[in-house]
Amino acid sequence: MNKEKMVQKLKEKISDKRYEHSVGVSYTAACMAMVYGADVEAARTAGLLHDCAKGLSSKEKLEKARKYGLPVSKYEESNPEMLHAKLGAYYARYKFDIIDEDILNAITYHTTGRPNMSLLEKIIFIADYIEPNRKMIRDMEEIRKEAFTDLDKCLVHILKNTIDYLETSSNDMDYMTKMTYDYYVNK
Repeated sequence: MNKEKMVQKLKEKISDKRYEHSVGVSYTAACMAMVYGADVEAARTAGLLHDCAKGLSSKEKLEKARKYGLPVSKYEESNPEMLHAKLGAYYARYKFDIIDEDILNAITYHTTGRPNMSLLEKIIFIADYIEPNRKMIRDMEEIRKEAFTDLDKCLVHILKNTIDYLETSSNDMDYMTKMTYDYYVNK
């Protein structure tokens, strides 16, 4: 599917604000890909499509995940919003004709990460966190610098901030986030 058609289709699925965020992630990911020698087009595409299932309600996310036979963890069962990543990869494959497994994995793991991520997966995970439209949160300036100087250090920094936030709020944490943090902190 050509980029123009992809953009048109994406705009039909998500809000204008979410589209603006997706363009920011796409741009940031492309810049990071240039720095680290990753495939720039793959980074742009994964960044653009990473939230393509975000426009669905929580109920719809759960229903569609079951309908498409996607695995749903206990955490996702009680936090169906997190299913947008798995559903996004499904939509990227079947509605946007993406066959590149690295792009699909980058979309699948952009919220939790996973141990031993590919370069593209790290880029999308980080770009989603630091894109220019994000509000300034704790350590954002430092994290944005790390994104272009030390990918793994940046990854650990983001995961640590996420875990700290989730532990001090009433929110649950997906086991994959902690597993990812443990993997990279001990690497």
